[in-house]
Amino acid sequence: SRLRPHVVLAQENTQIRDLQQENRELWVSLEEHQDALELIMSKYRKQMLQLLEGRKREEAEPVLKVHQANSGEIESQIDRICEMGEVMRKAVQVDDEQFFKVQEKLAQLELENKELRELLLISKESFEVGREDLPD
Repeated sequence: SRLRPHVVLAQENTQIRDLQQENRELWVSLEEHQDALELIMSKYRKQMLQLLEGRKREEAEPVLKVHQANSGEIESQIDRICEMGEVMRKAVQVDDEQFFKVQEKLAQLELENKELRELLLISKESFEVGREDLPD
């Protein structure tokens, strides 16, 4: 009966050692599989990145062409707006000059009118003074 537990213990120890060896082998196998999977995924990511970059370039070309066409159109519109702004600035300048000429002419006419009224007043006064001097 003493041998029996010893034999059972020896068998269990052998089984434990076999299980530990199998466990180590499984860990090594798992690490190898993980390394292989990591290598495969790395290559897959690299290829997908290249594919996406290629597509982005292909997809970006039409957008870039449209953008360049729109940019040219916008630049021509900006040039036209600047030209119109210059024309309007010149028109305002001419308008201002004309306004000042009209103001100057109006001031000149008002002064002339005032002087003519004064002369007319003097003339009326002298005419009335001359009438009073005349015998009835």
